[in-house]
Amino acid sequence: MGDRVEFGIYVPQLAFSYDDLLARARLCEELGIDSFWAFDHLYGPAVPDMDAFEGWTLATALLANTDRLRVGHMVLCATFRHPVLLGKMATTLDAISNGRLNLGIGSGSYEPEHEEAGIPWGSLAERTEILAETLEIITRMFAGERTTFDGKRFQVRDFPNLPRPVQQPRPPIWVGGAGEKRTLPLVAQYADVWNVPTYALGELAHKREVLLAECEKIGRDPVAIRCSLEAVMVLAPDDAALNEAVAKSERRYPGPGWSLHEGGYLGTPAAIVDRIGEHVDQGFTSFVFFTHDRGAEDTLRLFADEVIPHFR
Repeated sequence: MGDRVEFGIYVPQLAFSYDDLLARARLCEELGIDSFWAFDHLYGPAVPDMDAFEGWTLATALLANTDRLRVGHMVLCATFRHPVLLGKMATTLDAISNGRLNLGIGSGSYEPEHEEAGIPWGSLAERTEILAETLEIITRMFAGERTTFDGKRFQVRDFPNLPRPVQQPRPPIWVGGAGEKRTLPLVAQYADVWNVPTYALGELAHKREVLLAECEKIGRDPVAIRCSLEAVMVLAPDDAALNEAVAKSERRYPGPGWSLHEGGYLGTPAAIVDRIGEHVDQGFTSFVFFTHDRGAEDTLRLFADEVIPHFR
């Protein structure tokens, strides 16, 4: 995947029409932004009465109606789809899009939608088992024509997966989180991209040492794993506009889970360039941003015109 710094925009598909989302995706493509991201929830967490498209169907439609843009999810929920079905879906979409799928996946983050839909939730340990076996199965499906697997959660017998994905050796797999017991071992074994949460930035050196140790255990070169950062970005052309944008963001992204201020991506273009530069110096080569205005055109153009060129 190289060392080129890549930029993506994450637009959770809440209260948007499909035309709105497609327009944002096409604008990202026009502006040279590398990727566009949606969520994978059955409805918007905590806002069940708000319109929200299903994530995989949306990604398929966006890829079918763009030419160069990469599309992915932050992140697919491993409990929603049988791993063989997911592997076949991913292979198919990678082929249809001529190799533009990013495959982000996790163990699930919102229990109520599972309970309401009748989908088993389970403990974190159980969901991590599902995620681990899903990763094992889909990586085998990407790598070979037939897959056999005998796990605790899933059993697969001589399953064919043709045609092969366009991207070789496979569509890039993104795994996020910084948990040392469960997540980082999965990153070491399966991830092409480690999506580092902003809350872990203060412990980045230590987390990298843990990941390095996990890679050494299985004989994997850690250089093969790119580092990505997902963060809220409040970008404004001047200080007056910035104050208004920060106030809006504090209402839209409240609480510690968003790490709005901890991430440090609040400022005019020069400040954002400096902040990205700090993280590039730390080894990050991919950035996925929520914007304070949900991917509005003026902000995307400002980002593309005055921030991205400093890293190309």
